[in-house]
Parts: sequence; C-alpha cells; structure tokens
Amino acid sequence: MMHTRKIRLMMASAALLTLAGPAFALDGADLMKKLDAATNANGTSFTYDKAEVDGDKVTVSGVQLKVASQPGDALKIGELTFEGVEETEGGGYYAETVSFPDVNLSQDEGSLSVKDILISGLTIPANANGGTINDILLYESASTGPITVSAKGKEVFSLESTEANLARQENDAGFDFDATASGIKADLSSVEDAKTKDAIEKLGLTTLDGALTMKGSWEIESGNVALEEYAFDFKNVGRLNFAFDFSGYTLAFVKSMQEAMKAAEANPNKEEANQAMGLAMMGLMQQLTFNSAEIRFDDASITKKALDYAGSQQGVSGEQMAQSLKGLVPIMMAQLNVPELQNQVSAAVNAYLDGPKSLTISAAPEKPVPFPMIMGAAMGAPNTIPSVLGVKVTAND
Repeated sequence: MMHTRKIRLMMASAALLTLAGPAFALDGADLMKKLDAATNANGTSFTYDKAEVDGDKVTVSGVQLKVASQPGDALKIGELTFEGVEETEGGGYYAETVSFPDVNLSQDEGSLSVKDILISGLTIPANANGGTINDILLYESASTGPITVSAKGKEVFSLESTEANLARQENDAGFDFDATASGIKADLSSVEDAKTKDAIEKLGLTTLDGALTMKGSWEIESGNVALEEYAFDFKNVGRLNFAFDFSGYTLAFVKSMQEAMKAAEANPNKEEANQAMGLAMMGLMQQLTFNSAEIRFDDASITKKALDYAGSQQGVSGEQMAQSLKGLVPIMMAQLNVPELQNQVSAAVNAYLDGPKSLTISAAPEKPVPFPMIMGAAMGAPNTIPSVLGVKVTAND
C-alpha cells in the first residue's frame, strides 16, 4: 500500500512539474539576447536593465535602442511588456503582443508624441544568422495610435493611427504586406518665408488632410518584390501612387547587404568605408532584375490652382500658362533625342492640361531587364533607356 502511494505521489509530482515547466523554463534574458541578435542585422541593438518573468509575461525595464549608423545617445524606450510568450521549436520565441510606453520627446522648441504602440504576433528567431524564412524577425501586425509633432507650441503635423500587417504565404513561399497611415494632417500656416507662404495660401495648401496606403508582396525564392501600391492621397490635392516590380531580392541578397553595411560601420575611415559600400552595392545590383514600374497622379483640383499661381507670377492667366507649357514640352523633349517618347509625352501633357484627370508614367518591358543592362544603357546610350524599359506616358486613362 505504501509503495502504491509513493508511486501515485511521484506521478502527481511529475504531472505538476510538466504543467508548470514551461513557465519556469521561460528565460527573459535569453529572449532579449535573441531579440538583440535579430535586430543587429539591421544595425540596431538593445540594452536593458532587468527582464522579469511572470507566467507567459515578460516585463523588460530600462530598455534602450542604439543605432550603429548614428553614434551618440541611445533612444530610451523604457519598459517593454511581452505577453503570451512561448518558446518555439529550435529555441526562438513567439509573443502574442509587445506593448511599448507612449513616446514624448522634446528638443529645443519642438516635440513628438506617439501613443498606443503595439506589436502583435512577434516571432524572434533562434538563429538570426541563418538563411531561411524562420531566421527572420517577423511580426503579424504593428500599430500606433495618434502621432503629433509640435513646433513652438503649435501642432504642425498629426495622424490618427498607423497599422502594418505581414502575412506568410502558403508553404512559406513569401509574404504579403500592407500598411496604412490614416488621418494625416499638416498645418503649413506657420511657414515664415514670405514667398513660400504666399504660394501655400494661393494653392490652398495651408492645411493638408489625407492618408498613406501601401500594399505588396515578397516571394522568397525568386526574390520578387511587387509593390502594388504606395500612395499619398490628400483632399483637394490629388493621389500620387508609386508601384514597382523587381526580382533578385533574395534572403542571400539581404544578408550580403547587411554584411556590407556592418563592414562599412565598423571601418573608422569613413571615406574608405563609403567607397567600399558603394562598390559592394554596385556588385549586389548585378543580381537584380527590373520587371515593371509606374508613377500615377490623379488630380483633385491642385493642377488648375498651380497653373493659375504660376501664371500670376508671369503676368498671364492659368489657361495661358497651360498653352505655354504645351509649346515648351516638345522643345525640352527634343533635347533627349527620343522621338517616340517625345510624341507620347507631348500628347499626354496636352490632354492633361486641357482637362486634368490623371497622368501616368509606366515602364513595362516585354521581358525582364537585368539591372546591369539598365546601368550600361544609362552610361553608354541614355536615349535608349525608354525603349529598353518600355516606357509609356498617358493621360486621363
């Protein structure tokens, strides 16, 4: 009977230790060590005073962030709180959320405030020097609440919130990402230069109200980066969007670039470091391939205001200024010796100035173009670049 009781007691103790084990096994110092190793690849490092563990919660106090390229005082973050923390297979960590203290910085007559900073789904790799998708510091989403910038006691810039999301593709083929910055407001009424202030007022840009959006993807194996949207959209101004697609930005490429940056930062001879960095980047560019790009502007009344203002400076009306531009563009384009593109640009500008809606510059070659070919054309025969890249200019489409 006594023997049976001892066995039951041992089994119960083992079960209790098994259930409690993960909480006792969580190592806050190791978590911060691996987080620091992961951020070192990007030229930043963390220091802290103490990491306390309470179940699956890790509270880190006295956190400071140092940027290698900007020596000097470290950025004092304060306390970081990791919640829902668990150790992952291989020795890395996953945290459901990481919350930051609000930022309140003041210098001279300016100040910056950032509230409600939060990262969700943070994955800290066990080996930041590895070459797989599992060796990258990743997050599922990152967000902030209001951000404000003040100068001389007056708020000159603010936004309501920001959010960035990162999602793994099926079979870990790559990532889809998107980001938004909503409720962007800028007050330009405090500009002191008289000429600039006059232009701002006549263009109706005393206050700006808009948003920023971004959307794209990254395929790991081919290194294909496709940025579908990177847009600035402001009321009574317009929407400016950038898009591009290139390949070759693989994990190996990223690692080589990080190593080149580290070598440059470690070299005390900055002139020599910059030269070495330039050569390294030139070498890395050989690995990239251009697929397509586009810049598009959708007007929201700013064009007519700009023509009216520019015309007033020349003593003519906005319509007369538009006619002058129509005549000037072909002359300017003729100097580039690209007849086909000259005709496209002239036709697009004429159509846009007659009724401003949209203006688009796109580059879509029939086949992907290696970056070395583009650089060679730029140095040897610049006028061939439009045909090499398949450049087109259109309006109001």
